[in-house]
Amino acid sequence: MPYRRLPNTDQARLRALKAATDIALQKSIDDLAFSTATLAKARAFFPGFESAILQLKQAKKQQSANSRKYNEVVKKARLYVSHFIQVLNFCILRGEIKPEVREFYGMDTQTQKLPSLILESDLLEWGKKIIDGEQQRSMHGGSPIYNPGIAVVKVKYDQFADAYHFQKTLQSNTARWSEKVAEMRHEADELILNIWNEVELHYGHFSDEEKRIKAQEYGVIYFFRPSEKKKMEADKMQKNLSF
Repeated sequence: MPYRRLPNTDQARLRALKAATDIALQKSIDDLAFSTATLAKARAFFPGFESAILQLKQAKKQQSANSRKYNEVVKKARLYVSHFIQVLNFCILRGEIKPEVREFYGMDTQTQKLPSLILESDLLEWGKKIIDGEQQRSMHGGSPIYNPGIAVVKVKYDQFADAYHFQKTLQSNTARWSEKVAEMRHEADELILNIWNEVELHYGHFSDEEKRIKAQEYGVIYFFRPSEKKKMEADKMQKNLSF
């Protein structure tokens, strides 16, 4: 016997629900193979589920489209912040600036080790510390550092900070709609299962093949096992030979 398989993708779930609600438009209540209560639930549920799936798709598309530009901005900001810290350390190494100035930047005064900028959250934190620190050092009479100057670093950092928060917003939207769709999947699966069970029960007095054909009109999906496919092909060939 062929077996049913519930949809395992969101688009397949939509198709299954749409098939059931669409055929209901073509039949009278008396001829409908599943209950009006289940039909009402399906009609009420479908638009919201379809909309949530569309919103998730758009959120993912927008996040993906923005990622390339965002990665370039992150790369540039990381380069400028890192380069500025290296130049600062070179100035200290040459004796042009005292090691104690590292305190302005929130850095260890006894080491030339660069702070980790691998994580974007670290880059956000250290970029601000470097900009604020250079401002504090200048206010205390320190000579500006060039190549890169802090003004250029700030431009790259501000671009990154804006892009960072925008990307976080996009990620939040994607996560929110992903969670919403995940919550609705359970109800979608329950609805589809109820519809299919009711349809098969309605056509229970028909032969297996007739029941399957009629149920498929309502979107019920059947799969044949390899052995069953071979048997069907053999039966078909035998039938053709008979003629």
